[in-house]
Amino acid sequence: MIKANKTPIVEALGRLFETHDTYYLVDFKRMKVGQAVELRKLMRKNGFTYRVIKNRLALRALGETCPEALRPLFQRATAVAFTDKDPIELARILKDFSNHGKVLEVKGGRIEGQLMAAERFDEVTRLGSRQELLNKVAYLMADPLHRLMRTLRAPLGNVGILLGELNKTKNT
Repeated sequence: MIKANKTPIVEALGRLFETHDTYYLVDFKRMKVGQAVELRKLMRKNGFTYRVIKNRLALRALGETCPEALRPLFQRATAVAFTDKDPIELARILKDFSNHGKVLEVKGGRIEGQLMAAERFDEVTRLGSRQELLNKVAYLMADPLHRLMRTLRAPLGNVGILLGELNKTKNT
C-alpha cells in the first residue's frame, strides 16, 4: 500500500482510538463473509463501531499512547470493536456472537481507560450494565431512608389506632 493511501487510514484510526475509551481487540480469522456481514449489521444496529484493521497501521495510529501490554495483541487477523456507550453491552454482543458460531476470540482491550486481558473478558460479560449498577446503588442508598421512615411512621400509626379505640370506648 502506498504511503499516501495509508495516511488517511491512520488518521481515521487515530480519531477512533482517541474518541473511544473502550474497545475490544478481536481475532476473527475463522469467520465467514456472511457472518462478518451479520456481525457488522448487529454492531451498527446497536450503535457500536466495528473495524477490521491492519496491525501496523493501528499501532501507528495509537503511537506513543499505546500501552505496552496491548502491543503484542496486534498480531494475526485483528478487528476492533469500539463503543462510547455501555462497554458491558458490547462485550455481551461479542460473547453471544462468538458462542453462536465459535468464530470470534477476544484478545484483550481497554474498558473505560483500563486495560483488560483476554482472560477477564468472561468476567466483564457477567457484569451488570451501567444502568443496572446505578439502579442497585440508588436502591442501596434509598433503602435505609425507607426503613427509617417506616420506623418513624409506626408509632404515629399506633397512636392513631389507640385514639380511634379510645373514641369508640367513649361513645359506647
